[in-house]
Amino acid sequence: MTRPIFDVWAPKANNVVLQLDGDRLPMREDGGGWWTPATPVAPGPEGNDYGFLIDVDPKEPPSAEAKPLPDPRSRRQPDGVHGLSRTDDPLAHEWTDTAWTGRQLPGAVIYEMHVGTFTPQGTLDSAIDRLDHLVGLGVDAVEILPVNAFNGTHNWGYDGVLWYAVQETYGGPEAYRRFVEACHERGLAVIQDVVYNHLGPSGNYLPNFGPYLHEGHANTWGSSVNLDGEYSDEVRRYIIDNVLMWLRDFHVDGLRLDAVHALVDHRAVHLLEEIAEEVDALSAHVGRPLTLIAESDLNDPRLIRSREAHGFGLTAQWSDDFHHAVHVAVSGETTGYYEDFEPLSALGTVLEQGFFHARSLSTFRGRAHGRPIDLERTPAWKLVVFNQDHDQIGNRATGDRLAETVDRGGLAIAAVLTLTAPFTPMLFMGEEWAASTPWQFFTSHPEPELGKATAEGRIAEFEKMGWDPDVVPDPQDPETFSRSKLDWGEPYPSESSLPLDADGPDEVGALAHVDGHAMRHNDTDHTRMLELYRSLLALRKQRPELTDPRLGRVSVDVDEAARTLVIHRGSETGELTIVVNLGEERATFDLSGSMLLATDAILSDADAFGASESSGSVGITVGPRAAAIVAR
Repeated sequence: MTRPIFDVWAPKANNVVLQLDGDRLPMREDGGGWWTPATPVAPGPEGNDYGFLIDVDPKEPPSAEAKPLPDPRSRRQPDGVHGLSRTDDPLAHEWTDTAWTGRQLPGAVIYEMHVGTFTPQGTLDSAIDRLDHLVGLGVDAVEILPVNAFNGTHNWGYDGVLWYAVQETYGGPEAYRRFVEACHERGLAVIQDVVYNHLGPSGNYLPNFGPYLHEGHANTWGSSVNLDGEYSDEVRRYIIDNVLMWLRDFHVDGLRLDAVHALVDHRAVHLLEEIAEEVDALSAHVGRPLTLIAESDLNDPRLIRSREAHGFGLTAQWSDDFHHAVHVAVSGETTGYYEDFEPLSALGTVLEQGFFHARSLSTFRGRAHGRPIDLERTPAWKLVVFNQDHDQIGNRATGDRLAETVDRGGLAIAAVLTLTAPFTPMLFMGEEWAASTPWQFFTSHPEPELGKATAEGRIAEFEKMGWDPDVVPDPQDPETFSRSKLDWGEPYPSESSLPLDADGPDEVGALAHVDGHAMRHNDTDHTRMLELYRSLLALRKQRPELTDPRLGRVSVDVDEAARTLVIHRGSETGELTIVVNLGEERATFDLSGSMLLATDAILSDADAFGASESSGSVGITVGPRAAAIVAR
């Protein structure tokens, strides 16, 4: 049931007062712990500023101690999370995307983006100006890191405390609607990252209203949300209504559910199953596919198993094992949780089975971990994979990307493995041009003591990974945030304020067409890497073998000594072979066919691509730290 905007749930309150545009109005109990204005009040067309006072007598004169609290379901916080809420009517917006029919996840490529660092301005409106880059790249969906209201001007987004409000420094709810419309106009789906497993440390007033938190349960980030204790029915409704808000009111196409392993729920019907039921019902009503993607540390296929088969019925989940296996293969790093992925065969296992840890020993955890996937009944697109993402970069000591330590051959191999795997690939912003800018952990807590505690806690996190705490940047330093912004002069040198190495913008941007792919010459390492990604994404759309979701049609041959992999992808229409040479010497593979793409050719010289082609020959030779795709 949809309740009036000025109603509020406060089951343990003795009295609640609504402060509306400076006036204080009494409220009455309305059953189930809900309070409603004693005299009905309608929101004004220009918006109202309001808040709630708990256990304050409306007949008493206002006092400085009696501070109105923002609405837990606030749609706007123009003065920050400690200020008054402002009404925002979702029905008042005239949407321009009525012809949008959605985008299903199978066959899609996702692009992960943080609004604050995607552009120099760090706003939703400025991000619109870069959407054509994503269209040209060939991605299908934009996944946005959390935008719910948090205290301060910038952070990753996972310290949100008002889940219904869009952060004002990003542009607020109206800018968010413009962004979604702009994406849909370009054929891009929008996936919103949401956090339901904890709340941020500053500005969380929910406990003042009711038992939103479960003091007996805690996770890495503090008290867990009350999903199965007393009063938890309304807490679960609070979350489910937020899910529906993004998908229905903001026209979002899917949600990425943060760290679902931290949702403590002992009920017979888990919250995730309940969310999936409601989203499926909404999908049927709005007539477009709606996607739920879980981030999980459990390697548990139950998340994506159908409800008919006693699963939760989510659309997809992340596979961190893929990231770990690729990272180790191209970087050689084996510290901490990377240790188990040192053999190249670990990568082969992930490519064939989805998970590496599937009821096997995890030395980092000191116990068995995971559960096998039913390869016959689980389409591979239900696993979202990546070689870089916000966590795996930002949770490193210095926030260094792969490009900081891995040669461009290794970067190209990581791209090939990700974009030719049978799973749903996801790119992290800037990866496509080997961005040199780091992506570090940054915060803007106004409270000095909280900022100090965050910095100290950050250093403590790195102890088990063996990283030097002295190199960890201060999250509170504004430069940490500034350093993490993308430099768009790297993929587009004509935009750079630095001198160009070529004769001018025309030469730098000159295009050559090789085997149907647009290639840049007289260009930089960044633009060549960008062309490799564009070529891979174009090939993924052209060749059905690359989007065939049947894991039974994937086989991998691994040569540990030579450091090579031969990945066979089959479909009804043909067969592709992806050959990967991680060694330092040229490698020849006993294969016949037509070479569709060679990474060393694209990254070095356009002419080399033509010289690398072969048709019908036996013996495909691949250079050191390179990969090729062969049609058989």
